Amino acid sequence: MTTKTFSLGGDLTINRLGFGAMRLATGTFDGPTRPSESGIAVLRRAVELGVNHIDTAGFYGRGGVRANEQIRTALAPYPADLVIATKVGPLPGPDGVPSGQATPDQLRGLVETDLRTLGLDRLDLVYLRVGGMTGPGGESIADRFAALAELRAEGLIRHLAISNVDAAQFAEARTVAPVTAVQNKYADDSALLAECEAAGIAYVPYFPLGGGGTPLDTERLGKVAARRGATTAQIAIAALLATSPSVLAIPGTGTLAHLEENVAAGDIDLGDEDLSELRG
Repeated sequence: MTTKTFSLGGDLTINRLGFGAMRLATGTFDGPTRPSESGIAVLRRAVELGVNHIDTAGFYGRGGVRANEQIRTALAPYPADLVIATKVGPLPGPDGVPSGQATPDQLRGLVETDLRTLGLDRLDLVYLRVGGMTGPGGESIADRFAALAELRAEGLIRHLAISNVDAAQFAEARTVAPVTAVQNKYADDSALLAECEAAGIAYVPYFPLGGGGTPLDTERLGKVAARRGATTAQIAIAALLATSPSVLAIPGTGTLAHLEENVAAGDIDLGDEDLSELRG
């Protein structure tokens, strides 16, 4: 890593190793719900360990355990340097799974709900999350991004971002308003990452540690982990951060032990031998 921090939008300095709130309520998509108190303890410990970037969404949660409420309970009044990023766009279907998409007119309500549940007057970073669980592309996002840009002009949002997009959607959004971050599923997205790096835009991959059906190359990671006295997950996080100075990592968990392990990965600086082995 050339640096452990990133200037988000040119005015928010954050640690590149942040925290994703998706797993606070449940460890897996179909796993049991965790007690809300455990998530609150994890959030407080994360901030104690130096995490100052939390990624959440109004649709993160199950039943009565909701990530935004946990964040507010655990951390409000918020530390001055804490940046909270949220995502809007998905709407829950009849089964509660966020499978629908909000229209431009519906986005204001989603933003106002996040402001209320998080207890904020302004959201630091709001992603327009496009599509469902399928891959990106195939639709225009200009009208929806323009609706968020209006809310930014009103002072409800500080910075805008996009999630689950392809190169064409990325380019389209940038014609509407400044894009501060891109959050895509971890994959071969090197061209888009290069564009982000050149423009000073954060690139925030999700499912980089094997979630969402993407397996880790545990053999290579295991060899480096054994040599460095670390876990395979720690090496995966360190390798992710070594990819580009624009990459932000947001590993999530609902347990204190796993949190401590993840945060410790930020202190692992992989050498040329390590990175060469990981690249094969």
